[in-house]
Amino acid sequence: MAKEIALIVGAGSGLSGSLARLFAREGMQVALAARRVDKLAELCAQTGARAYPCDAADPAQVEGLFAAVSRDPGEPTVVVYNASARVRGPIESLDPARVKDALAVSAFGGFLVGQQAVRRMLPRGRGTILFTGATASVKGVPQSASFAMGKFALRGLAQSMARELAPKGIHVAHVVIDGGIASSYAKTDEERAGDRFLSPDAIAETFLHLHRQHRSAWTWEAEVRPWTEAF
Repeated sequence: MAKEIALIVGAGSGLSGSLARLFAREGMQVALAARRVDKLAELCAQTGARAYPCDAADPAQVEGLFAAVSRDPGEPTVVVYNASARVRGPIESLDPARVKDALAVSAFGGFLVGQQAVRRMLPRGRGTILFTGATASVKGVPQSASFAMGKFALRGLAQSMARELAPKGIHVAHVVIDGGIASSYAKTDEERAGDRFLSPDAIAETFLHLHRQHRSAWTWEAEVRPWTEAF
C-alpha cells in the first residue's frame, strides 16, 4: 500500500500538533502549512513533517502549496483545514476590513483548500477532507459575529461537498468542537491533566477515526465536547 500523506493547513501547536503527531505515528508522511513556518520547527522535528508557508485566503498561495506538496511527499491522502480567524466586539463597533479578513480565513480559505484537494483526489477516486468547526458553527454568541459567520459558512461548505463528493469516493467531514481545547484554555497543570477542557489528543483520534471509516458508514459531521460541557 502506498504511504499515506496528510496535509494540515492552519498548523500550530494545539490541535494541529496533536494531529501531526498522531498521523506520524500511524505511518503517514505529514505536511504542515501556516503563514509562519518558523513556529513549526519543533513539531517538524517531532514528526518528520515538512512545513510550507501559505496564506490560506490567497488563491495563488494555496495552489502553490498543493503543487509543492504533490511534488515533494506526493498527492495528499487526507487534508485537514484547521485555519480560522475572528474579530471580537460589539457588532456596531467591528471594523469591516478586519471582519472581511476573518471571513476570508475561516470560510474562503476552506473553499480554496477544499477545491485544490478535490482536484487531486477525483482522478484517484478516493481521499478524505476534514474541516475543523466550533461551537460557533451551529450557535452564534454575543460579540462574535465574524467567527459565527465564518464557521457557519465553513459548515455549509462541508455539507455541500460531502453530498457532492461521497458518490465519487471522497469522504468530506466537519468536526464541531463544542468547548474549549485544553492547549488553548487550560491555565494550570491541574486543568491540563483534567477533563474540563477537550484534550487535543482525544480530538485528533476523532479525526483519524473519520479518515479510517468504511465508506458504507461515512459520517459527514461529528460533534465533540467534554462531559462537563452543557448541551
